[in-house]
Amino acid sequence: MRALVIAGPRSARVEEVAEPVPGAGQVVVDVRRAGICGTDVELFTGEMAYFAQGKTRFPVRPGHEWCGVVTAAGPGVPGGWLGARVTGDTMLGCGRCARCRAGRRHVCADRYEVGISGGWPGALAEQVLVPAWSLHRLPDTLDDRTGALVEPGGNAWRAAAAAQAGPGRRILVCGPGTIGLLTTAFAVASGASVHVLGLDDHQRSLARSFGASEYWTGADRPPVTYDAVIDATDDHRTPGFALALCEPAGRVVFIGVSGSPSLIDSRDLVLGDVTAVGILGASAGLGPAIEHYADGRVDPSGLVDVTVGLSQAAEALAGRISAGSGTKIHIDPAA
Repeated sequence: MRALVIAGPRSARVEEVAEPVPGAGQVVVDVRRAGICGTDVELFTGEMAYFAQGKTRFPVRPGHEWCGVVTAAGPGVPGGWLGARVTGDTMLGCGRCARCRAGRRHVCADRYEVGISGGWPGALAEQVLVPAWSLHRLPDTLDDRTGALVEPGGNAWRAAAAAQAGPGRRILVCGPGTIGLLTTAFAVASGASVHVLGLDDHQRSLARSFGASEYWTGADRPPVTYDAVIDATDDHRTPGFALALCEPAGRVVFIGVSGSPSLIDSRDLVLGDVTAVGILGASAGLGPAIEHYADGRVDPSGLVDVTVGLSQAAEALAGRISAGSGTKIHIDPAA
């Protein structure tokens, strides 16, 4: 089969690789659609922290935002999975340690991350191999574009939940990228009033379409404070800024990851009685994301305006293909 392989920093191409063979408890999924994420770009450039930490090594086969159809199953997999349209969890814990047994597979010390760490091949390919336990069925009402947006949606749902989004809550989302816009939509669906902060006006109309009631820029910063502030940027300066805009006894939620260490004044955290929450992965949010998409509370379709074939995936990673009016490029391996 064909798969995108990142051989080294800024070196990627589609190669012929062996088709996956499912072992016990595993399935093979024919990939219908896969999204390119900021994490994939960091893998391509070699700038991802996992390289320095020894969690990831070249070559890498990326892709963790996907949907497809189960076409093969190994021993022990219930027959009902064959032919099912699915998406799946990125975080594959060992299933044996105390963290996994407590339902926290996403922070298992020995976890694989599909297409990211531990050498588990990802879904920027014609097929992907995953454990059956990691699958989530997709309703027929969700098209492939939406199915491949469940994983970022799960992250965003977790961020909105950590901000305790609900009626009467005023929330600021910093960063109008894919995660920031989806977080906005989930928070609005919960009844919160949401403002969005971007670097410039470029995403103003898109943020409005996802429910933002106000949009601010670096040159026109919010004059108010918020019950919760969510950092969905890759800017190391934003965490301190987020804390400064948070109401006493409020919450700051960090889901963005910067390329260099961030500094906050812990005195502001303590004296403001502020709760800080970090979000890693979509695991607990995948089901809620599917439910919100299926019943129409959140429509993520505006994020994807451009879909290209697998042969153009390397160009997309290199930034040579525009995302058009959206924030994300999708790959159709069959195109």
